Amino acid sequence: MVRMVQAIIRVSKKHPRYGYRRIRALLVREGWQVSRKFVQKVRRAEGLIVQPPKKKQRRGGQSTGKIPTTAKHPNHVWSWDFVADRTDEGAPLRILSLIDEFTRECISLTVARSLKADDVLAALERAIAERGIPGHIRSDNGPEFVARITRQYLNEHKIKTLYIEPGSPWQNGHVESFHNRLRDECLNQEWFLSLTEARVVIENWRKKYNQIHPHSHLGFLSPNMFAKYWQQAKQRVLGSGQATPSHHQGLLPELTIQPI
Repeated sequence: MVRMVQAIIRVSKKHPRYGYRRIRALLVREGWQVSRKFVQKVRRAEGLIVQPPKKKQRRGGQSTGKIPTTAKHPNHVWSWDFVADRTDEGAPLRILSLIDEFTRECISLTVARSLKADDVLAALERAIAERGIPGHIRSDNGPEFVARITRQYLNEHKIKTLYIEPGSPWQNGHVESFHNRLRDECLNQEWFLSLTEARVVIENWRKKYNQIHPHSHLGFLSPNMFAKYWQQAKQRVLGSGQATPSHHQGLLPELTIQPI
């Protein structure tokens, strides 16, 4: 009996995720004649009950900027996130969107079958080469955004991170709103036969969105129009010796009288 108990303990410790039925099955294979109830009794006495699996904790990013941060000028706060779609044969599409929260411009839409941290950084580098370095970048805690290489790159370029709380997409409202527009006006309207076609169509939509889309928060100017008029207003204000305009209020009424 003592040897049987020792065998039950030995096999249970070797297979800690097995319940008493599976432990008994392994003991029978070894030649032991033992009942399931006895195996269960011994395991309970020895504290060998299978514990519920621990819920994995997603690694979160640590914000280096103060949340919330409202964009006060172009390149002050960028946002990025992913949206998913498929080509006609069912193959996945993953789209990385990058927007400027102040002008509402879509800086880039990177389309691929899959996107990893290296791809995310490559897209950011292209945007920085074209538009300069942003002050902050807002995102969720996706693995591509909290990866060590991503955080290291942002730290080296002095870009402050604004990580939203897990399960709180509304904290990244600008990009969520943009994704709704992207899906409604483009993704839900098109059947993409290939990755190449998807890239062309989505990029054409991005340009159209920036150039034409009347944005309600920009006095129904398009993002490109607003960015252009903001720069003009900035130059006039600087020329007069006043402070640089830092927000939409007080600027929009002047912009909306411009010819569209």
